[in-house]
Order: sequence, then C-alpha cells, then structure tokens
Amino acid sequence: MTDRATGEPAAQLQPMPEDWQRALAVVAHPDDLEYGCAAAVAAWTDAGREVTYVLATRGEAGIDTIDPATCGPLREREQRAGAAVVGVSEVEFLDHRDGVVEYGLGLRRDIAAAIRRHRPELVITLNHRDTWGGVAWNTPDHVAVGRATLDAAADAGNRWIFPELVEQGLQPWDGVRWVAVAGSVSPTHAVDATPGLERAVRSLLEHRAYIEALTDQDPEEYVRAFLTGNAQAAAARFGGRPAVAFEVFSR
Repeated sequence: MTDRATGEPAAQLQPMPEDWQRALAVVAHPDDLEYGCAAAVAAWTDAGREVTYVLATRGEAGIDTIDPATCGPLREREQRAGAAVVGVSEVEFLDHRDGVVEYGLGLRRDIAAAIRRHRPELVITLNHRDTWGGVAWNTPDHVAVGRATLDAAADAGNRWIFPELVEQGLQPWDGVRWVAVAGSVSPTHAVDATPGLERAVRSLLEHRAYIEALTDQDPEEYVRAFLTGNAQAAAARFGGRPAVAFEVFSR
C-alpha cells in the first residue's frame, strides 16, 4: 500500500496518544465530524474523556431545497442529536456564514477563544488540504477552518496575539499538545473503530435531512457503507483492525 500524497510505501499507523483528558473538535459544518471521526469520539467518551464540538457554521447553505433560515436551525438540531449519540453534550456554533468561510484573523481569533475556553490537550479538525487525494477537490470552508485551527492552537497560548481575549477573561492556554486532522491523505495515527462504529453509524444517521437530500440510496445503507469502507481502508495500516485515521501534529 502506498501513501497517496508521496507515492512511497505507506508506514503503519501508530495508536493515537492516550495521555490526555480534554479534546476540542473544530470543524466547518454539521456532519463533518460524523463523516470524519465519530467512531473515535465514541471510544474516547467511553473511556471517560471529555470531547466538545465547535462548528464554524450551522450548515445553512448545505441543502439546495431548504432555504438557509429554515436549514440552519434544522441542521443545528441534527448536529446536537448526532453528537449526543457518541457522548458529546457540548456543541458550540461560531456563526460564520456557510459556504463562504474565510481564513483570516477573525476565524483564528474565534477558534483561539474556543481553545482558551475549553483548555484541551488534544484539538481535532478536518482535512485542511486542497484535495481529499488525487482529483477529489476539498471545499473552501474545510480548508479555511482546518488551517485556522492549526494556527489557533498556537495563538491560544500567546497572550500578545488577540490581547482582547484576555480582556474578555480568556487567559492564554498553551496546553494543546497535539492537533489531529481527520480525513487527511497523509495519516500517521489511528483509533480502533470497532467499539464505536455502530454508534458512529447512528450518529451520522441523525443528519437525515442532509443525507436524504444528498443521495437517493437508503440512508442507513449509504451511511454504513461509507463509514465501514473508510474504516476498512485504514485497516491494512493498523494491524488489520478497522480504524479512524488521523494526521497528528505535535506541539
């Protein structure tokens, strides 16, 4: 098996670090985490770890047949329900506009503020690169939020970057040790997906309005095939175990 990014033989994936208690997952849209890493989140919450979700948008531009004013609250409800299935009770929305999220100081500031509020050791985000591998183009929102999250992990620890956050009572947090990127074409680590896979399926199924607009396939068949296929694809590099893969950046 070769690495899609380099063409070199792919190395075995290492187990994710386990010496942490709090994680913050920062993504662009409702359903990003359910497509990306919900089975891993289920395993972590089962182990007593705290995971909080922060979403840049409410996904209000995501369903062509539903106007944004109606779609945003609907997708927020679906996201909260999906998070609850895998043991996540705290879900925040930053209220950037869906589809036109811009990388920049405002986005970095909002994510740094969330990191200071929740003080995680592990930060999780979604693929920030231009493609999903080959010619599968990524969306601007994913690229902007993923890149800003990597930068904000450092911003959160520097009191002289966004000093207005200190004035708001958000003291610097330099405790982020890793940023783990789900959906990366160059993964380095993985979590065994088996214990959490059924809950991951149910979690993604909570996004029923979105899925029914996306495909004519039976929603459960579609969701199960997608998540199982991704987990099996990582198994060859993780001792034959179905897995959720991450590219891990250490700080």
